Parts: sequence; structure tokens; C-alpha cells
Amino acid sequence: MRRHLIPATCLLLSLSISTALAQEKATAAQRIASTELIARDALFGNPERSIVQISPDGKYLSWVAPVDGVLNVWVAPADDPGKARAVTSDKARGIRNYSWAYQPDTLLYLRDSGGDEDFHLFAVDLLTDKATDLTPFPKTTAQVSGVSALHPESILVGMNDRDAQWHDLYRVDLATGKRSLVEKNEQQIGGYLADADYKVRYALKSRLDGGQDILQPDGKGGWTKYDDIPFEDSLSTTPAGLTTDGKTLYMIDSRGRNTAALYAIDVASGTKKLVFEDARADVGNSLADPKTGVVQAVAVDYLREEWKATDPAIAADLEKLEALGPGNVSVNSRSYDDKTWIVVYSAAEAPVVYYRYDRGGDGTLTKLFSARPRLDGKPLVPQWPQEIRSRDGKTLVSYLTLPKSADADGDGKADNAVPMVLFVHGGPWARDSYGYSGYAQWLANRGYAVLSVNFRGSTGFGKEFTNAGNGEWAAKMHDDLLDAVQWAVKSGVTTPDQVAIMGGSYGGYATLAGLTFTPDAFACGVDIVGPSNLNTLLSTVPPYWASFFEQLAKRMGDPRTEEGKKWLLERSPLTHADKISKPLLIGQGANDPRVKQDESDQIVKAMQAKDIPVTYVLFPDEGHGFARPENSKAFNAVAEGFLSQCLGGRAEPIGSDFAGSSISVPAGADGVPGLAEALKTHKQEIKK
Repeated sequence: MRRHLIPATCLLLSLSISTALAQEKATAAQRIASTELIARDALFGNPERSIVQISPDGKYLSWVAPVDGVLNVWVAPADDPGKARAVTSDKARGIRNYSWAYQPDTLLYLRDSGGDEDFHLFAVDLLTDKATDLTPFPKTTAQVSGVSALHPESILVGMNDRDAQWHDLYRVDLATGKRSLVEKNEQQIGGYLADADYKVRYALKSRLDGGQDILQPDGKGGWTKYDDIPFEDSLSTTPAGLTTDGKTLYMIDSRGRNTAALYAIDVASGTKKLVFEDARADVGNSLADPKTGVVQAVAVDYLREEWKATDPAIAADLEKLEALGPGNVSVNSRSYDDKTWIVVYSAAEAPVVYYRYDRGGDGTLTKLFSARPRLDGKPLVPQWPQEIRSRDGKTLVSYLTLPKSADADGDGKADNAVPMVLFVHGGPWARDSYGYSGYAQWLANRGYAVLSVNFRGSTGFGKEFTNAGNGEWAAKMHDDLLDAVQWAVKSGVTTPDQVAIMGGSYGGYATLAGLTFTPDAFACGVDIVGPSNLNTLLSTVPPYWASFFEQLAKRMGDPRTEEGKKWLLERSPLTHADKISKPLLIGQGANDPRVKQDESDQIVKAMQAKDIPVTYVLFPDEGHGFARPENSKAFNAVAEGFLSQCLGGRAEPIGSDFAGSSISVPAGADGVPGLAEALKTHKQEIKK
């Protein structure tokens, strides 16, 4: 008998083919099984410390950290962080928005109730720990309009207690809380710009054509027109502040160009000087000298944020900070004498780390805190910026995150196709950017690729790109998302039958649009606080959005006209709810002032009337998104089980992730593995 010898190369080829076939048949959960599972609590629980700042006098370090599981503001001597103490005592939703006043030993914070966005402004005296509500009025949303080192004893605050639609401007004494009227807003002013002496110098007023007038006081109690912002420039042109001496006005301006540039205008002569521009993207964040208010550096974010010094005096400082690593570096706060900076460093695979930079000394960089030290050493993955072409030739700046099971060599190229979540940003007049994302890391760790797309209508890439989204809800804006999915399929990232769509606010709308307008494009969808009926959405916006309403009407459709109503009806997912054929999970906050609970209720009822399955998760103490970590973890536990059924990724059991949450499930609890059982033993906790 003659034996046939198989060449080694053939054997290796055979083994590689069989391995590839086995990998192809494996589920997403099986492929990712060898990668450590990162607990949801580590990703979505409270950060250990965040929003670190230095007080203007350099005396204190401050940050937000939990007290009995609720985020509060902590303060410590700047030279001894170990002596920190909590100076707020919130026991419900937590404090996430605070800042320092120039009054010594005084900080400010904002707090709403149950996510209603009626923010009250409080001042805390650190010598007595007394907190004073500076805006103690019902149904009032406070807006901090001015804080000045020249007048440390007071601040400027906008309040809409007299007229829900428009904010009057007050000067508020920090010690007593007494307010003095600066401007009674009877001219439908959208915003005021005061100088360091608290003298109102400019104001913005929206026009019926969607544009804006920049006004100046006429010296007789009225206003005179200073400048004009056309509708097409209205989202990319705005006054950006005055220098401390009031002699220079900064403008972010896209008029006569595409991308917004930063200009400095001599107030006396009107001479306009270009400070910085970039043909790829609009100017974004900036750094100004704490004393003079002169802009010293500007950031531009195209694929990634890049800082450029406009003042040589800090160029060397920025270079030193950039040496921290290849991720993003920014300056969170600076002491008034500019000797101490609080620096933030992060990358897609490295959560935020805070440093103290002793600029006034030997230039030492001292690591202070990591926001999420529980993620140190965990298998976080990179994020890869992409330039994707739409069907009509537009460039869609996007960000791809691949699970380790699809990118073993870490080169950003998919080794094999895996299920993918198309994660759509809110706004829509906002943008996705490079950086750490708990959602992207969570989904990748469960075995999914994640693609985030800056579709037309997104901001930051020039006014032409933003304005290309006008009138394109569920049309070309949605086409951009579909084109990005096709790119991912052609690139071997995923296959057409295993793509989910997920997002919040506009991203929730895009999810509903995806499952109604293109019911075969996605395997399932997760809608978080997304509108289903554009007519009812626009009829129930918060009253203080009055200055922005013409923008909404012109960019979406005008509900005040029959033609506009018809268009909005056609673009509403609710109108096409009977076309839904794929699994849908909806998350909603009962107190959402932007996208009311009725937006979710409507489409759930429409689906139930047609016997179409839907899982509906409702939080009675949340607003536009889920701020309480207990609620965020609870919803994500449900979403994880939902996606595992749809896409086959792995799912950490719900376990104790409902503890402390207000979660309720009015419909479809049986549609997610383990959900109905978890609810039977859950004790609902509602906090406002």
C-alpha cells in the first residue's frame, strides 16, 4: 500500500481554514470569552473622583466624589488632598455641575429635581458649610451669566421666574443671596454678555428668519443693532467673551467662510483680527489668561482634538503637557495667579487622570487622581478615527471600536466580522469625538464592534456640513448612517444581518427611524429618550427654549404651518410604527423636559395595538438621560441582555445591578432574559 504524504504547508492551510470556519460559526460571546469581562459597575458606577478644579486663590483643590453612593463636592487644602471633606450633602441625584466664585472660600453648584432641568443655583460658604439657594423660586432654571475677579462678592445670574420663556438678568450677592435687577427681559433677549465690571455690553436676539441680531445698549434703556448673524451661520457664529479690560471682543465666526474661526475685535475701532482658523473643522475650546482674559490657545477637533498656542508664553507649557501621552490633554482650571493648573489626560483606552501642574515653580506634573481606578489593567481597547464617504461624496468623520476578538494584533483592521452596534449621537447639532467612552468599551467587551458616525447635521465640521442636515431627519441624515454601515460591511467589520442601532435623544429618534423607515437594515434597536412624534415633540419643548424655536422649525419642519405639520408627521417614526419587525428596547425618564414621556408612551401603545413586541423601561426619577448611576447600571443591565439575544454577545447577569434603582418596566419584561425574575425581587427606590 502506498502512503501519501501531506506537505506541511497544506496541513497548516487546512488547519487555518478549519480554525477560520470555527471562528465564523462561533457566537460573539464565544469569540470574546477569553477576554476578561469588565463589570458594568466599574464602567457605569460612580467615578471615584471627577471634575477636579483649583480655587482661584490656589487655596483649595475640589472634586466630585460619592458620599454614601451619591456624588457630592469635596474640598481639600491644595497642598494636602488627604484632608478632603464633603461640602455638599445631596442624597438623591448627585451634584455634577459646580464651579468656584472669586469670593474667597465660596463655591457654586447647580441642582435640579428628578431630572426636570429646573436648576437651582447654590452658594456654599466653606468657613461655615452653609449652602444658600440663590434662586429659590419654583419652576425656574438658573443660568450663571457672569463671574468676575473685579467683583468677587457677587455674580450675574439669569432667572426665568417672572416669565418662563425669557431670563431676566440679576446681580446676586453671594453672602446674603439678595438679587438686584440688571436687565428686565421684555425684548425677547436670548442671552447677555457683560464685561468684568458687570456692565452689559452685548445681547443676542433671535429673528423670525432663524438668524440672530447682536445688540448693544443704546444708552437710553433700549438696544441698537451691532451685527447680524444669518440663519446659515447661526449654529457656528457667536460672541465668545470679552477681555478683562473690555477692549477686545472675541467672536467665533463662520460668516464669509465655511469653518468657524476665532477673531479678536477691537471694540473701539471695530478692527477685526484673525486669531486662528482651520479649514478642516471649527475652532472649539480655548484657554484664556486668568487675569487678562486674553486667549492664549485654541483647540480644533477634526479626527482628534489638537491644541495650538496663540500666545508664545504658554507654548512650552502645552508641549510639556502633550508629553503625558498620545491621548487627549486639556486644562481643567487655573489659579488666578496662573501658578497652578489642573490638567486632564485621557485616551480611548485610558479613562480620565488628573494632574497638578506647578507652572509657577519648577514645572512639576503631579498625578492627583484617576477617575475610574477600577479600570486600571482591564482589557480596554483603542478607538480608530475613520473618514467614511457618503453616497453623495460627503466626508463622515467616524470612530470605530473593535473588540479584542476581532482585532488581535491591535491594528484597527478587523480580523473577522463580528456583530456591530451603530451608536448614534444626540443633538443632532452635536458631534462624536475621539476619547474614552464607557459605552464603547462596554459593548466591545461584550463582543461587539461599535461605530459612531458624524452624520450631516452634526456640528464642528463647518456650516455647510451642519446645514446639509436641514430638513433631512429620517432622510439624508439617515442615509449617512446606512452608508457608514455599508462601509463597515465592506471593510469586514460586520455583516449586514448583525447590526444593531442604539442612541439617546436624536440617537433614540434615529433608532426608531431605523426600525420604521428601513425595517430590514437593523437586527434590533435600543432607543434612549428618543422622540417618536415630531409634532408633539415641538409642541412641548421647554418654554425657555423660545429663543431657539425658529432654529428648530427651520431645521426640522415648522409645526405652525400645515405643510410643516405634514412633513413632521411623515418624518415621525410613530406614523410608521406598524412597519417595526425587529426587537426594540425603549428607555425613558418620566421627568424629561425635552423629550416628554409621552413620546415613548405613544409608540409603545401603537406597537401594542398591532401586537408588536416591545420592552419599555421607565424611570420615575430621571429626565433626559439617566443621571443616577443606579439607574444607568439598571438600564444597561437590561440593554446587555437585550443585545445578547439579538446579536449573540455575552451578558453579565443582572445580579444586583437593580439595587437602589427606580427602574420599572411597563411593557415587555418577558422580552429580555432574566428581567421579569429580577423585577420580582426588586425594591424600587425613587430619589428626587
